[in-house]
Amino acid sequence: MHYIGSKEKLLPFLKREISHHVEGSLHVKSFCDLFAGSGAVGRGFNEEVLHVSSNDVEYYSYIINHAYLKTSSLKDYTHQIDELNQLALTQGLIFKHYALGGGEKRHYFSDENAQKIDAIRQHIELWYHNQSIDKERYYLLLATLIESVTYIANTASIFSAFLKNLKKTAHTPLYLDALHVRENREENRVYHNDSNTLIKELQGDILYLDPPYNLRQYGANYHLLNTIAKYKPFKPKGKTGLRKYYSSPFSKRKSAYESLKNLLESAKFKHIFLSYNNDGIIDNNDIEKLMKNLGKYEQVFQEHKRFNAKNATKNYKTIEYLHILKKFR
Repeated sequence: MHYIGSKEKLLPFLKREISHHVEGSLHVKSFCDLFAGSGAVGRGFNEEVLHVSSNDVEYYSYIINHAYLKTSSLKDYTHQIDELNQLALTQGLIFKHYALGGGEKRHYFSDENAQKIDAIRQHIELWYHNQSIDKERYYLLLATLIESVTYIANTASIFSAFLKNLKKTAHTPLYLDALHVRENREENRVYHNDSNTLIKELQGDILYLDPPYNLRQYGANYHLLNTIAKYKPFKPKGKTGLRKYYSSPFSKRKSAYESLKNLLESAKFKHIFLSYNNDGIIDNNDIEKLMKNLGKYEQVFQEHKRFNAKNATKNYKTIEYLHILKKFR
């Protein structure tokens, strides 16, 4: 799925630098991805380290990361996907609020796809309520639906607004594709919490930080994924149908630096790696000064193409800094 700030294409760079700066084999080290997002980094290191801890304050992210990092059995998964793909259409919450046919003038999905989302989401809930599936399988199926709807949504890749007319891919019928997940170790952990609260409860070897770096709020940009994930009645607000969302202090000029400072000071990890690009709210020099007060500091960087929701074909370049801290104990 297209995701703002995804580090999927930077994984070779991250793996190279983290492996270089951490003493000994990664296979005996714990790895924590505190701002997991779509989970690209946690998945990328899952087979490289002893175990992975993943966290994100957004519920849709928690579900996706739970599916990729906590799934322990794939038995009957494709059979269940086939059954969900064959369901009859249903008019529910998504059709009512986010398709033109629902009458509220929002155009996030075609009428048919909105009804298909409702049918699949309701059936997954029915299976879970009837104990036909356990919580692990429930999250796996929800993650499958969440990722699948991103490909047929009538948006510019994020959900802060919809397009006036249905684009070509939005006409494509929704079809669930099985996720490429592995059967995971029991030691992996997935959390759904505020990062500055959770960090006080964690400790380990490697801490990877990829906090929001600009004024965009993920809860607003991906609100519809949370709506599908939670699937509870509520009153959408405004033209775009927003729900109440978490407002990150890392996306505010007045609080971003102090939030990072508090997080780093609280972190009980020997090796800390912070991804932050040249468009960030916090100045690069301020990050350097802060980390130098906490331990041995280095900085590396790599230029890469930045994902732009308005025009994904243009070549927007950005510099990704990796701030490296070996923290004093």
